[in-house]
Amino acid sequence: MPRALLLTGDAAEELDTMYPYYRVQEGGWDVDVSSRTMRDVQLVIHEFDPNSDAYVEKNGRKLPVDVPWAEVDVERYDALIIPGGRAPEWIRVDADVRRITEHFFARDLPIALVCHGAQVPAVYGLLRGRKTACFPPITGDMENAGATVIDAPDVVDGNLVSCRGWPDMPQFGRAMMELFSKSINSASA
Repeated sequence: MPRALLLTGDAAEELDTMYPYYRVQEGGWDVDVSSRTMRDVQLVIHEFDPNSDAYVEKNGRKLPVDVPWAEVDVERYDALIIPGGRAPEWIRVDADVRRITEHFFARDLPIALVCHGAQVPAVYGLLRGRKTACFPPITGDMENAGATVIDAPDVVDGNLVSCRGWPDMPQFGRAMMELFSKSINSASA
């Protein structure tokens, strides 16, 4: 059975995390959640409030962790998922997050980026020359990292699939599973 790694941490957006988590399982994949420690991850809910200039945040569900970053054996996984929220801004400074992310890019394995998730590979220079979607306010960051930002709900560029955020989940989920399935079918051919 194919296996995906979901790389995350506290303050990951709940829908950005839970939708891909369940979608890959629905598609017949196993998925392991990886964070700094084995402590449950505190997800957050981002909503848009007409009385606020930015989105508002409240605590969401807790997500159990299967393996800490330092113990991830990258050879066990066929795909990588990096959800959005605020988690990407702080997990990207961890050496093991870098090791894991670079492995998937170097081996051309499927990678799914949701919303702010693009911040992780961008900081390592891995989006240079690539097309990606992202949460619109970080477009400048992605462009400064050498990426071409496409304003669409499901951007596929080779082994990379991305979206702007949780409102894109129906289109993104289909594109993600198509890419993941294609990769597994190619590997077994």
